Amino acid sequence: MQNTLISRLQSINGHVLVTGHTGFKGTWLTMLLDKLGIEWSGISLHPEPDSLYNLINKRNKNEYFFDIRDYDCLERTIRSINPEYVVHLAAQPLVLNSYLEPRLTFETNVLGTVNLLDVLVSNSIPKQIVIATTDKVYRKKKFNKSYIETDALGGKDPYSWSKVGAEAAIGAWQQISKIQGGPKIVSARAGNVIGGGDSSENRLLPDLVKGFKNNSTITIRNPNSTRPWQHVLDSLSGYLLILATETKGEAFNFSNNSKSLTVKKVSEIAQMTWKNESKITFEDKQDTLETKNLSLNSTLARKKLNWNSRWDQKNAVIDTILWWKHVSNKLIKPIEACERDIEFLINGEIK
Repeated sequence: MQNTLISRLQSINGHVLVTGHTGFKGTWLTMLLDKLGIEWSGISLHPEPDSLYNLINKRNKNEYFFDIRDYDCLERTIRSINPEYVVHLAAQPLVLNSYLEPRLTFETNVLGTVNLLDVLVSNSIPKQIVIATTDKVYRKKKFNKSYIETDALGGKDPYSWSKVGAEAAIGAWQQISKIQGGPKIVSARAGNVIGGGDSSENRLLPDLVKGFKNNSTITIRNPNSTRPWQHVLDSLSGYLLILATETKGEAFNFSNNSKSLTVKKVSEIAQMTWKNESKITFEDKQDTLETKNLSLNSTLARKKLNWNSRWDQKNAVIDTILWWKHVSNKLIKPIEACERDIEFLINGEIK
């Protein structure tokens, strides 16, 4: 499977534009592209000071820093890059922040996506476009069954609703592109991605890591909530497999095929892995800000893309914690820790 994976990914013949390349997922994606020998350009805001992008301190000559809401700048830049492929990751990705800044969330996630699609399709620039949305775009079911791509869409919080708006834009431009004979546009819906280098506020593993490093008490919300936890490289390999595959322009879920773990269980695995004695307290009350249970069915990606996850949920948590522990203790440099995980993804070597 590993040799097949690398050969298929290396079949991506052309320049890849990555939006949001200074973010957590974007940084991992550009390192994976470097490993595969695929040329890329990036459009993003300037990186956060404690970002993985700054930790690895690796730069590319083809980087552009501006807001994708600036249509004129976006169009000029994309025309100059003239990419064959596009992976759109730029977003306001945090649920709790979306309550504080709902307008910014909608402008970035909806209008930013509209701007990008309009520039790309009206100029017939790339061959394929992958737009990363989220596992949170599905309307809640009465029964806790895994969501499939044809399930009804619907949000709960401003973030998820903004991504539903992005999905509406994708659907509109899929039709426009089909009529005009333009690029294929695919929506990629991944589970809760985790991995080394994520330092975002109000995310479970980054919060746990900060507590472990400081030996402080860690208060965790919603211990009984479930999420389809997934190593970041598993989702990114799925995005690239879309580019390497003839698709109709559709949507794909990417998630482990196992039952989603609870927040409490993930916290316990993380603490046992770090071997830390920090006290973890769980809030009994389930807040109503976020969806309680999420689970994705990735059968379509497995059948059409021949995609499979390299990490199960438990090992994804363990590897994320070990990444942070080894980097924090200066046993390995951040970029070397990332390269080891990338090597494991494409070659299946035991680390």
